[in-house]
Amino acid sequence: MGEGTLLIRADANVAMGTGHVMRCLALGQAWQDAGGRCVFAMSASTPAVDRRLKEEGMGIEHLDVAAGRPEDAKETAYVASKKAAEWIVVDGYQFDSEYQSAIKAAEFKLLFIDDNSQAGPYRADLVLNQNTHARSSFYAKSEPSTRLLLGPRYALLRREFRGWRNWQREIPAVGRKILVTMGGSDANNLTAKVLDAFRELSRPNLETVVMVGGSNPHLCSLKASIQKESMRLITDATNVPELMAWADVAVAGAGTTFWEMCFLGLPGILLVLAENQTHVAETAGKMGIACSLGNAPDVSVSTIAGKLAALLDSRDARMSQSEKGRKLVDGRGAERVVAFLSGLELRRTVASDCEVFWEWANDPEARAASFNGKVISWEDHSQWFRAKLGDPQALFYTANKDGQPVGEVRYQISGKRAVLSISLGERFRGRGWGQKILAVGAERVFQDTEVEFIDAYVKPSNQASLKLFAGAGFQRFPSEVVEGQEGVHFVLERHDRSL
Repeated sequence: MGEGTLLIRADANVAMGTGHVMRCLALGQAWQDAGGRCVFAMSASTPAVDRRLKEEGMGIEHLDVAAGRPEDAKETAYVASKKAAEWIVVDGYQFDSEYQSAIKAAEFKLLFIDDNSQAGPYRADLVLNQNTHARSSFYAKSEPSTRLLLGPRYALLRREFRGWRNWQREIPAVGRKILVTMGGSDANNLTAKVLDAFRELSRPNLETVVMVGGSNPHLCSLKASIQKESMRLITDATNVPELMAWADVAVAGAGTTFWEMCFLGLPGILLVLAENQTHVAETAGKMGIACSLGNAPDVSVSTIAGKLAALLDSRDARMSQSEKGRKLVDGRGAERVVAFLSGLELRRTVASDCEVFWEWANDPEARAASFNGKVISWEDHSQWFRAKLGDPQALFYTANKDGQPVGEVRYQISGKRAVLSISLGERFRGRGWGQKILAVGAERVFQDTEVEFIDAYVKPSNQASLKLFAGAGFQRFPSEVVEGQEGVHFVLERHDRSL
């Protein structure tokens, strides 16, 4: 990808909250980690949001325009041109189909982050909807070239969560540590309502941490209320994963925080703070990932207290929610999205690819990694290659970057499972292309077939591949015998098939 620039068009204020910007921050961090630079173009923000973006090394361009209007698209395209942006990312409900068309007319590649399919017909190159209720049918009226990234595989979590991927939660018999977070602004002061529910519980051994954003207009009154009780108030927390790991239960809005709770297996109660959170909360409730209480202003204090008491007292309920949440979100969503922004093209393999694949297959490093380490003759390779191209159960892809072959990936399908093999050209190894190919390839397989599990087998001595599959979100299973040798078994499951 190089040192290209990603321009993100998103806003934040007390009324709309900070969710759009915070999930885009996660994408910007992943882009930075891949070697790029990120700039936010904003027509509305808060001092706290600006401060956070600058701390993360993000550039900020403030726009003096009405959000979503033609002048906005024109100014955004101008900033993108000035910054030599490779992609423009747009996130917000004020941006519609005409806005997308204007960005595309300015000849920029566009990623549109969506929630409720309210901005069609879609003109973007990529549409990302990380929600559990996302369906391809939502985007029937899209450009033929528009690619869809749907479901929690693409949940955007910030960099600070990555170190917690292998952390294991302990579920106590009775919960007593509670985390409260009603988003970055909480204009309606729903935090105070939740705290009233805690007081109704009358449990002296509870420990409570209340997280509020620096944009919260009720900060002073909350501080005054909490001072007299055994609660901690934290503003603009920088250690959110630690706080979520500490807590036994959360009471939270059904926005960005929900995906973080899933990742860390934190059971909880969800309140709908804005209309766009309704589907998220309802689906989470149906899937048993959290207790969904619906629209926050309509929920009584007694209802919150009752549901919280039941969850604190039921270890089985908390354990079930925790396991389902962790299964849904693996924390690699931002890296997967960046793979699609990297310029990698995955096309069906054709006959003219045969020779370069043969060269890759006979590379000494490739032979050492194979379960059959013998050198492959041209005759044997050509016969095998033709057979794979003609096999309806074999998906064979060539990965290109700027028109040049980078690697290949193939899937041998049997029912709901597919066995994966991957190889890279020698000069493309160790540069992150393997994980990008796996991310883009998995999306193709899961979208185009009924496959629910992708299997891969690796020799125990092949440290590069062991690291590759673990880093791509594959789960390691007990070893199996492959061609008479031990093979480490990795599996990638499509968790959202039933959504």
